[in-house]
Amino acid sequence: MRNWLGRLGMMLLVMGIAAARETPAQGQTVNGISYYAAEQKLEDPDKRCFLDMRLPENVKDFPTLVWFHGGGLTGGKRDFPVFEGKGVALVSAGYRLAPPADCPDFLTDAAAAVAWTLKHISEYGGDPKKVFIGGHSAGGYLAAMIAMDPKWLAAHGFSNKQLAGVIPVSAQVTTHFHVKELRGIKADPLVPVIDEFAALHFVSKDLPPICLITGDRKLDWPCRVEENDFMAATLRKLGHPAVEFHENQGLDHNTVMRAAAKLMPDFIARVSSKTR
Repeated sequence: MRNWLGRLGMMLLVMGIAAARETPAQGQTVNGISYYAAEQKLEDPDKRCFLDMRLPENVKDFPTLVWFHGGGLTGGKRDFPVFEGKGVALVSAGYRLAPPADCPDFLTDAAAAVAWTLKHISEYGGDPKKVFIGGHSAGGYLAAMIAMDPKWLAAHGFSNKQLAGVIPVSAQVTTHFHVKELRGIKADPLVPVIDEFAALHFVSKDLPPICLITGDRKLDWPCRVEENDFMAATLRKLGHPAVEFHENQGLDHNTVMRAAAKLMPDFIARVSSKTR
């Protein structure tokens, strides 16, 4: 009887493990990886310079989306976006916030997180040629800056052209309003500034594929949709071959993530199929 019960218990355990592995939401998650070298001295008392990874199961050379949270560069925490796709790794990266961080600490951190992913994702089964970056709101601003201004990844020995694509969601593509504040630019937050801290400053036909996602221009952050629409039009006129712009009717600055959950995996699948 004991032997039979023991075998039954073992069988149920194996069945439970197998069932868990068949559930996409229960893929392997690795938490709390520091993306800075251990020997680098960095004041990070809140331990924000870490990332978490959610890996797909039974997929070889999978694509990866590095994701930056929103919060105006002053709040928020790392989290995984709702993502209605399979076979894609999600990397949720934190970054230092202001205050006490100052400009460009958050950009420096975002670049370090992306560089870590490019360097190490193959160790987890991913394809470093299929690394995408994205984010919502301030996180989208960071993603656009890292993908479009080459200096941030160059500091780590990588090129922004090594990225498979960038997916800013309701991102400010002029200079971020809080960056203006930190730099002492005294102007109404809605007055656009396009300097070295604006993704629009770096538009070029040679950038990675880009998918711009916004809410409804009547509901999203003021001028946010128009900025993105203008950048998409400019990129196309410059000859960029892979620009998408999606304005989602009826969705505001936060609910736009409902549409992004479907648009992001579709974009990643299309671009990844061309890199095989």
